[in-house]
Amino acid sequence: MGRASREAARMDTIVIAVVGVFFLAMGGYALVAPAALARPFRLRVQSPEARSEVRAVYGGFGIAIAAVLGLAAADIGGVRAGVVLAVAAALAGMALGRLISRVVDAGTAFYPIWFYFCVELLAAALLFTAR
Repeated sequence: MGRASREAARMDTIVIAVVGVFFLAMGGYALVAPAALARPFRLRVQSPEARSEVRAVYGGFGIAIAAVLGLAAADIGGVRAGVVLAVAAALAGMALGRLISRVVDAGTAFYPIWFYFCVELLAAALLFTAR
């Protein structure tokens, strides 16, 4: 492997790790403060069922995605390409859902919807180009 290829692989690993840290932070925050995580979206998380849902979907799922991205970044078990593709597709799907919502719903302020749309789209694009 040449120097340029090693440098590209190192940058790809950094991208994968940064996206993984984002999911780890989101997941951890959702587990400890589900209502606070949902507040910017004007979601009311008051019942045990609602807290459980936020902890499961944003918390547990986020931690699981962080874990598989960690495996991919470390290139353990030959899962790198599949994990990166799956997470990139999931992020692109999230961004697409926000775009569809904009077409069928009323407009919203930039934060939080469009901020996270940009984050999801950027992370998906970076992961789609990672090797």
